[in-house]
Amino acid sequence: MEIIAAQRRRLGTKRGFVAVKSNCSLQSYVPALHPLMKDFGVSKVLVCTYQAISGAGKTFDRMPEILDNVIPYIGGEEEKSEKEPLKLWGHIDGDQIVCAEAPLITAQCYRVPVSDGHTAAVFASFEKKPTKEQMIEAWQNFRGPAQEMELPSAPKQFLHYFDQPDRPQPKLDRMLENGMAVSIGRLREDILFDYKFTCMSHNTLRGAAGGGVLLAELLAVKGYLD
Repeated sequence: MEIIAAQRRRLGTKRGFVAVKSNCSLQSYVPALHPLMKDFGVSKVLVCTYQAISGAGKTFDRMPEILDNVIPYIGGEEEKSEKEPLKLWGHIDGDQIVCAEAPLITAQCYRVPVSDGHTAAVFASFEKKPTKEQMIEAWQNFRGPAQEMELPSAPKQFLHYFDQPDRPQPKLDRMLENGMAVSIGRLREDILFDYKFTCMSHNTLRGAAGGGVLLAELLAVKGYLD
């Protein structure tokens, strides 16, 4: 939203503007990292995303090659997964978005035989290593502007942590909070990174159309829409 004023000056417009939401695969893991940034300083992240076929605009009828298969390449997705979070965590300087310098992120992205729901395996290291309890508490207590303003499409509880060792699962958990929540599970220590965990979100609801509606609701509350 803060860049809209500069955009209007550049385009010479007074009422119209272009507002975009983040990539659908980022919705699965970036919200889980965000509440940990301030107090613990996320320094390095390795993420592997397992992305549903609806992210390619496909159904099983129209993507027969995915049946009994995993495709280890989604064009441009890995580059976006590594760079776009730094834009989200950046700041506005004049008429430019300046990307954050940390954390370092490396990613691999796979297309998997799932109808809806992007899953991410996340490995993270910190400047100040938290305890597992601190991480779970940060997830459970996190409330963003959408929750504070009680926007109509906002999930009441944005981040849900599951204690069960086999959760989250797309089939069971993608519709949590009307498909607008992010599910987290399997938090444990790692031998190369500080911790590893699993995340999942609905890619066409939270990640696409629903996220767009939520952004529009926020823009309306902030006075950008008549």
